[in-house]
Amino acid sequence: MLKEIFITFFKIGCFTIGGGYAMIPVIQKEVVEDKKWISQEDFLDALAITNSLPGPLATNSATYVGYRLAGPIGSLTAVFATALPSFLIILAIALFFSTIRDNVIVQHIFSGIRPAVAGLMLYAVTNLSKFLGFKIFNITIAISAFVAIAFFNIHPFLTIVIAGVLGLLSNKSRKGNK
Repeated sequence: MLKEIFITFFKIGCFTIGGGYAMIPVIQKEVVEDKKWISQEDFLDALAITNSLPGPLATNSATYVGYRLAGPIGSLTAVFATALPSFLIILAIALFFSTIRDNVIVQHIFSGIRPAVAGLMLYAVTNLSKFLGFKIFNITIAISAFVAIAFFNIHPFLTIVIAGVLGLLSNKSRKGNK
């Protein structure tokens, strides 16, 4: 199992450009759809948890999934495998960047990669929103969180904490009315 965890997360680390949010659809495809290691609902819960913790989303997600599959050693394996490609790529870039940064071809490549990363993030948002359900509460929380962060510069952590409290209060009031 550890070998499979390593290979899967190494592949995720190799083929994901753009950081944690761009990795979400890749992790989801590998872990939920292809390997069926966790359910879609568990994946959404993992994202909620890992987004509310300090540290990179991809590393936190790898830690969570690795632990679910093989305990602490699974977590370490998944995190190491996820981070290793980035480490090797950054090391190579650091060695050669000064000689290639002004290269027109490199600049053109990055001009194409940037919008693709934005597209991956948009895909992640639309794909994950399907599984949340189009309930008034979910839509209100999502829009409120976006507005709070984008327009009022409220820290994402505070936004997540407030949303969690609202979820707790909302579910308590629904259970109290039944």
